Amino acid sequence: MADPSTYRPAPGAIPTSPGVYKFRDAHGRVIYVGKAKSLRPRLSSYFQDIAGLHSRTATMVTTAASVEWTVVGTEVEALQLEYSWIKEFDPRFNVKYRDDKSYPELAVTLNEEFPRVQVMRGAHKKGVRYFGPYGHAWAIRETVDLMLRVFPVRTCSNGVFKRAKQVGRPCLLGYIGKCAAPCVGKISQAEHAELAEEFCDFMAGRTGGYLRRLEQQMKEAAAAMEYERAARLRDDMAALTRAMEKNAVVLGDGTDADLLAVAEDELEAAVQIFHVRGGRVRGQRGWVTDKVEDIDTPALVEHALQQLYGGGTESVPREVLVPALPEPAGPVQEWLTGLRGSQVDLRVPQRGDKKDLMITVQRNAQQGLALHKTKRASDLTTRSRALQEIAEALELDSVPLRIECFDISHLQGEDVVASMVVFEDGLARKSEYRRFQIKGFEGQDDVRSMHEVVGRRFRRYLREREQTGEWAVPEEEDGPQETTANGPVDPETGRPRRFAYPPQLLVVDGGQPQVAAAKRALDELGIDDIALCGLAKRLEEVWLPGQDDPVVLPRSSEGLYLLQRVRDEAHRFAITYQRAKRGKRFTAGELDSVPGLGETRRQALLKHFGSLKKLRAATVDQLCEVPGIGRRTAETVAAALASRPPAAPAVNTATGEIIDDSADTGTAGPVTSRPPDREAPTDHTTHLTETP
Repeated sequence: MADPSTYRPAPGAIPTSPGVYKFRDAHGRVIYVGKAKSLRPRLSSYFQDIAGLHSRTATMVTTAASVEWTVVGTEVEALQLEYSWIKEFDPRFNVKYRDDKSYPELAVTLNEEFPRVQVMRGAHKKGVRYFGPYGHAWAIRETVDLMLRVFPVRTCSNGVFKRAKQVGRPCLLGYIGKCAAPCVGKISQAEHAELAEEFCDFMAGRTGGYLRRLEQQMKEAAAAMEYERAARLRDDMAALTRAMEKNAVVLGDGTDADLLAVAEDELEAAVQIFHVRGGRVRGQRGWVTDKVEDIDTPALVEHALQQLYGGGTESVPREVLVPALPEPAGPVQEWLTGLRGSQVDLRVPQRGDKKDLMITVQRNAQQGLALHKTKRASDLTTRSRALQEIAEALELDSVPLRIECFDISHLQGEDVVASMVVFEDGLARKSEYRRFQIKGFEGQDDVRSMHEVVGRRFRRYLREREQTGEWAVPEEEDGPQETTANGPVDPETGRPRRFAYPPQLLVVDGGQPQVAAAKRALDELGIDDIALCGLAKRLEEVWLPGQDDPVVLPRSSEGLYLLQRVRDEAHRFAITYQRAKRGKRFTAGELDSVPGLGETRRQALLKHFGSLKKLRAATVDQLCEVPGIGRRTAETVAAALASRPPAAPAVNTATGEIIDDSADTGTAGPVTSRPPDREAPTDHTTHLTETP
């Protein structure tokens, strides 16, 4: 491991101009390429105290043995040179997008003497016009089959074409009218090239004029009583219309745009791209990448645009819509404009159809990332290797076939909850998930919360085991004890009892304090045969009880990936529960606490009187007029409302006006008292040692 101070450039030696820099290892191999608007502050940031660097950045600078840079004139030149060097050197610490599948595309080989229409995969070739990509090859063949009756372009291979030319007899497509048969001279080279250009124009979205021309020719043929030709033209129009309908109209203004969305987590990112031409989705593709460097969404978008357009084979549309603009966005937009040869609008859609379509693209990106993780997690060999790596790293006697993970979630000390997720044989077992409300105290204390929830979980476990006569329950009990038959399986349902099985590994979300709290809870219960560790999110370190230094698993470790997936699932489950509790508290109204009054009758009362203000002023007899409300219930409602003072009126802080509560719907607390020009509280889950 190299010391970055040994190769740090001398003070003042680094220029302040835009440029591109390369880090090399001891063998001279380029391991990272980056660009900067000003090289001096950017490079200096790599040579600060290693403890202050991101873990992946720290790994890179300690792997490197030298750094060099090249000064360029503008940020656009830096962007172009960075992409060229990434392609040339393939640095291990740069983001590398890998296609999550091989997408077929419709290709027209305009570089050949007689252009050919075919399905192609892989890298683009010069002189070939591409359309797509498509999700399936059969979708391309269906489209081509419909269009060949109108544009009978050659589709045969070079071997078939040469043989037909030698024998002077076309193939079957030539006989049935789906090929113009240039192999036997039915049309000239120039005529066939023009036919191929018309095919490309139609596929590119210029359809209106051609369909109108066919319609005019059909009417002229019918007027001239050439009914067979008119029928053929009618069928040609129907075929082209069916081919167009295969691509749904998503933007009514005939927009040409590429929409790009990103879904990411701490380790990986998925990019999804929709190609819209003439207002129709003409193609879709996706990439997945490991986040081997510390990178945010704007930087991921910039790398994705480089990957998509940098090779020069993908045409740049007039609009490129992204979830977040690169920082800065000007050089990237200027670079795209240079590639296109005219102005390119790079922006984030804010409203309307484009915003709605971007939501669809984002959903596809999230599904792509989830599918990628599912494929990786569903592989038995990978799961087995992950469990074995965890056992070796934590020095366990056997692989942890059952892993339980706990996480604490709250909003500034309110609605404190905890989650327990279970993974068996490396896969989530959602039927075993559990949620907890922190009952022992109020306020924000993640360590104390972790101690409470771990103690409650394993106290229940001991109680279940005590019923089989194998364990004794400690004096302190967690709620009323159930009287059930012996054994971990409920004889009535045939399912395992809650908390009946212990894990081989207990994981807590956090560092040393959380691990110590969980260990203390286990010790108090006399449990010493369950392995325990904590996963700290900031540096992805694994902490063991009583140890001052963490266990650091390799970045490529399947064991680390599994622990992170377990931890992230616990965090997701906890924050979902916390948000649900918070939402219920925010929307709780004055009628919610009336005994015996359910949701249906609450809604009936509010609908009948129109507002809580009018309901509060109603008499018992008036309340009885509401369907489903008896006299006893009416008296209970009236007494409950009379015992509570009316809520203070809301005030618009911008105008000073008191907001009329005539439209009050029965909600109280933060919802009714918050002025309309303020934003609702944002989601934020606070942890003691790290920020999620």
